[in-house]
Amino acid sequence: MTTVRAGLIQMGLKGNTDMSPEEIRAKMIEAHLPLIDEAGAKGVQVLSFQEVFTQPYFCPSQDSKWYAATESIPDGPTVKLMQEYARKYNMVIVVPIYEQEKTGIYYNTAAVIDADGKYLGKYRKTHIPQVAGFWEKFFFRPGNSGWPVFQTAYCKLGVYICYDRHFPEGWRALALNGAEYIVNPSATVKGVSQYLWELEQPASAVANGVYIGATNRVGTEAPWNIGEFYGSSYVVNPRGEIIAQASEDKDELVVADMDMDMIKEIRDNWQFFRDRRPEMYGDLADIGTS
Repeated sequence: MTTVRAGLIQMGLKGNTDMSPEEIRAKMIEAHLPLIDEAGAKGVQVLSFQEVFTQPYFCPSQDSKWYAATESIPDGPTVKLMQEYARKYNMVIVVPIYEQEKTGIYYNTAAVIDADGKYLGKYRKTHIPQVAGFWEKFFFRPGNSGWPVFQTAYCKLGVYICYDRHFPEGWRALALNGAEYIVNPSATVKGVSQYLWELEQPASAVANGVYIGATNRVGTEAPWNIGEFYGSSYVVNPRGEIIAQASEDKDELVVADMDMDMIKEIRDNWQFFRDRRPEMYGDLADIGTS
């Protein structure tokens, strides 16, 4: 049996939104470091943080102040620091931050760092919502990275970010590209979303024969107060079973051991990939676009 130990960190905002993005980044990283150390001590091999983990979820506003939260990837300070921690603990780290490609072109991105500290690449959030309280198109350009799968020291890793999870096509594309474990860093609040939180991702894990790690932040963030981020970060196996889950309201590291042999077992049993009919799906890309 091949086992990979996954870790997810969920956290509430440190400081407050009156501070500068640089001050908040420093406080959020300071708060994450003990949990990264805990993950290292517990033998976590693949660690992921929540969406835009160094900042508040600023998208209820349309305030250009938050453009200053952007960093370059891979040469910005957060990715460089996490490369040091990846080397220190021989741990793959997924680093979701607000990326500046160039001035005025910004993405919601996750950098992937291998266990030796090598930068492997990045995924940019593909689907960008624009509804009340979630004005993401003001801040993020739609991602153009496609569906990369990263061969890490421990597994083939894919990334999907928050709102992406509502779109089944990306899960399938990542799985078909070889992903065994897909992380979904999120920022989502109580309401309809909480019911879907434990429905969509287990269903996607089953449909694609993969493990999924779903990470959400906790608490409320003034002055926007769009609702309470409910944590509940979890890892789900290819049977759709949640094998480890965090609380709704605490800063926390959740750890799960993933039996990677289960991926082949489930795919052989269900044979969803064999029974696909891609020759019948050609019109899907055109339906509803006119």
